[in-house]
Order: sequence, then C-alpha cells, then structure tokens
Amino acid sequence: MGPAGSGKSTYCSTMVGHCESLARVVHLVNLDPAAEKFTYEPTIDIRDLITLEDVVEELHYGPNGGLIYCLEFLINNMDWFEEELNNFDDDYLIIDCPGQIELYTHFPIMKRLVENMQRLGYRVCGVYCLDSQFIDDIPKYFSGVLSAMSAMVQLEIPHVNVMTKMDLLGDRAQSSRMERFLDPDPSLLAESANIETHSKFHGLNLALLRLIEEYNMVSFLPLNIKEEESISLVLQHIDNAIQYGEDIEPKEPKDDADPEDEEGDIEYFQ
Repeated sequence: MGPAGSGKSTYCSTMVGHCESLARVVHLVNLDPAAEKFTYEPTIDIRDLITLEDVVEELHYGPNGGLIYCLEFLINNMDWFEEELNNFDDDYLIIDCPGQIELYTHFPIMKRLVENMQRLGYRVCGVYCLDSQFIDDIPKYFSGVLSAMSAMVQLEIPHVNVMTKMDLLGDRAQSSRMERFLDPDPSLLAESANIETHSKFHGLNLALLRLIEEYNMVSFLPLNIKEEESISLVLQHIDNAIQYGEDIEPKEPKDDADPEDEEGDIEYFQ
C-alpha cells in the first residue's frame, strides 16, 4: 500500500525476486485495475475481472470514482477472487494494491478484502510504502505518517511501514538525522509547519502532534533495493509478523546494527 508513486510496484518486484532467490514459492497479485506494466507477470490480476478503462468508458466515471467502483465490484464478486486464491493455498502472495488512499482510510473495501483472506486461512501483513523524498517536505512527510497510521487503524492487521527509495538519498540515508524520520519525531512538524503556516493553524498543528504522539504506532524500515541486506531486513520483519513457515522458527528482526562496524552498514531503527 501507499500513495501513488511511492514505489509499491518496485517494492513488489524486488520482493518477488528476493523470495525466488530463497527458493520460496511466490506469486504476484495485482489489485490495481489501472496498472499497465509489471516486471513480473501477475499470477492473479483484477484486470481479468474488471479494468478502470472499461469503467471510465462505459460509466463515464472519473479515474478516482472509477477506481473505487472497480474495487467495490471486486468485493461484490469475491467468489471470483476466492476461486483464484484457492489455487495457491500454501504459497506466498505479494499483493500490489492501488495507490488511492481513500481505499484504506475512508472506505471499508480493503478491510473487507483482508477479512475474506483471513477467513480463507491466509495470514496477512500490511506493508505501507512511503517515498523517502518526502523528508524534503516536512508537512508532506507527516501527511504520509498520518495516512500510514490511518491504514493501520482501519485494517487491524500486522503492519510494516517501509521508507522506499533510500538509494536516492545518497549520504543523507546514513546521517543521524534520518532517525527522526524513521521513528517520526513530531517536533519536526512544529519546527517546520508553524513557520510556514498562518498562526491560526498552529492549534491544528499542535493537535496533529498530540495525535501522532498518543498513538505512537508508526515507524519506518529503510529500504534500499540495491542492498541485499536492506531487502532481507524488511522481509524478516514481515515473516516475523505473520509467523511465516509453520515448521521453521521465524527469523527475529534486527533491532539495531552498529553504524560503525567494519563493513560500514547503516543503522536501522525499529
């Protein structure tokens, strides 16, 4: 999950490739009726049931309304989805979801989808992707934090938040300041937003700070798709969340890594 352009499809293709390298039976599931290109061809594809293009053309909906219609159509035809899922009872599925945030925060569509999968015996973990470039715009970054929190509250499933595109940050990815973004520091919003916004909004900024502090739910794992260790760390957290593998002990995620070790690894924060 995550906003449009946050790297969801890249994340999915990266994880499919990584899982295959571990000899894990993995399938990509596409739930975006507007998707066009994939590095790995989806095994299950909502476009076999309905496409956004058809909805826009036949019902004259806009892209946002059309996307919601497509997902509601999927929920109303869950027998199709269940029949597709029944072919992969014991396999690992990576589901590429649409980027429209309303599907996770305003409508119960994704929650009903998750509940149906759980009823079929699937153990589900939500992965919320946020573009690391958001750290250059503090209010935009906290908008992402609040969206991730909303998705966590709405879906009520094990959840891993991932900060994507860390490879694009260069040296900043290893700076100590990143800790304030991986484990959101609410004071960042006060430092930035109160300067940039009119004083009449300062009370609202304060309320958002309190909300983030009181819930204290969101933290991010950094994902650099060019580093195998970074990919493996994210997968370890997901495996631990769903207790992947009934006959094997799940790998415990690393809480910290020494930033000054001989290999020069960056420090990870849980």
